[in-house]
Amino acid sequence: MNQSIKRIGIMTGGGDCPGLNAVIRAVTRKAIMENHWEVVGIRDGYNGLYHGNFVDLDLFNTSGILQQGGTILYSSNKDNLFQYQVEENGNKVIRDVSDVGIMNLKQAGIDVLFVVGGDGTLTSARDFSRKGVKVIGIPKTIDNDLASTDATFGFSTAVDVATEALDRLHTTASSHHRIMVLEVMGRYAGWIALHAGIAGGADAILIPEIPYDIDYVAAKIFRRKELGKDFSVIVVAEGAKPKNGEMVVQAVVEDSPDPIRLGGIGAKVAHDLQTLCGNESRATILGHLQRGGSPSSTDRILSSRYGIAAVELAEQGKFGNMVTLRGTQMSYDSLENVIGHKTKNVEPTSELVRAAKSLGIVFGDEKVDVYRVLNQNK
Repeated sequence: MNQSIKRIGIMTGGGDCPGLNAVIRAVTRKAIMENHWEVVGIRDGYNGLYHGNFVDLDLFNTSGILQQGGTILYSSNKDNLFQYQVEENGNKVIRDVSDVGIMNLKQAGIDVLFVVGGDGTLTSARDFSRKGVKVIGIPKTIDNDLASTDATFGFSTAVDVATEALDRLHTTASSHHRIMVLEVMGRYAGWIALHAGIAGGADAILIPEIPYDIDYVAAKIFRRKELGKDFSVIVVAEGAKPKNGEMVVQAVVEDSPDPIRLGGIGAKVAHDLQTLCGNESRATILGHLQRGGSPSSTDRILSSRYGIAAVELAEQGKFGNMVTLRGTQMSYDSLENVIGHKTKNVEPTSELVRAAKSLGIVFGDEKVDVYRVLNQNK
C-alpha cells in the first residue's frame, strides 16, 4: 500500500455512460476496505472541481449502484478548466483556471485524482498531470474509440440496446414491406453500428470508415426483392457519409470542447433508398437511449475491473496513466500516449468486416453488377 496516500478523489466527465456507477463503487470499495483510504466524490465533472462541489463517499452511499445507469456524481461535457468561460466586467472571457481546481484538491486533502472519461475529459486529466497532480485515468465511452485499450465500458450496453432495436424494427419492416433505417451513435467510429448490425441481422451497415455508394445499397435491396424479401433493415452510424460526400451535422454547440453534433444521416439514407427502391422507408434515431439505463453484465464486470486496476495503479505510484484492457488482461498506458494516439477506428479490411460481408451484409462499397440489377427493376 502506498503510505503517502490518505485521501483520494474521483470524478466522471463527458457524456453519461452505463457502468460509471460500477466504477465509482469499485474504486470506493477497494480504497476503503483494503487500503483504508478516504474517498471523495467530485460532482459535475471539472465544473465541480472548479467550484469545490465535493461529497464524501463510503460503503453505504455507494451500495446498490452497481446496476444503476448514469452517474451518482453527475457529469458535464462543457467544462475545461484550461479553457474555462468566466465573467469579467460583465463580459464572458476564456481563462485558464486550472490552478483553482488544484487549490481545491489541496484544500480537500486529496492526494490522488481518479478521472473517468473519454478523450476530452482525459485530455484535461493529462494537463493536470503535467502540473503535478497525481492522476489516474479510467476510459469511458460507448463509442469504443480510445486507441490504447481494447474495450471501453458502456460499449457493450450500447450494442445490446441497438441490437434489440434492430430486432424490433425487423417485425415492422416485414409487416409493412418497408425499409427501416436505424441511426446509432459512435461519432467518427463505426463500432456500435458494426457490432449491432451483425448481431441484429442488418442487411446493410454504413460506417464512417467505409464511405458508401447508395446505389450499391439499393442493389442489395433489389436482390432481396428477387428472393422474395420485400423489406430491408439498415443500420447507419451517425458519422457515416456517402462517397465524395460529407457527414451530416445536426448542430454546432459553440461553448463545448467538442462542438460538432452529428445526426440526420439516417433520414437521408431512408429518403434516398425510398426514391431508388420504391419501398416506403422510415428512419429511427436511437440517440441517447444507447447511453441510458442499466449496464449489461459485461459492462458491470469491465467497469469493476477498471476501478480495481485504477486503485492498484495508485498503490504502485504509477500516476499519469490510464488503465487499459489488453486481450484478457488489465494493463495501463500513459495519458501522454493515450491523448497522442488517433482514435481507434474500424479497419475496413478487418476480420469482423469480412465476416459481416460473408453473411451477406453490404457496406455500400461493393463493386457488383449494381446497374444491371437497378435497370432490371426500373
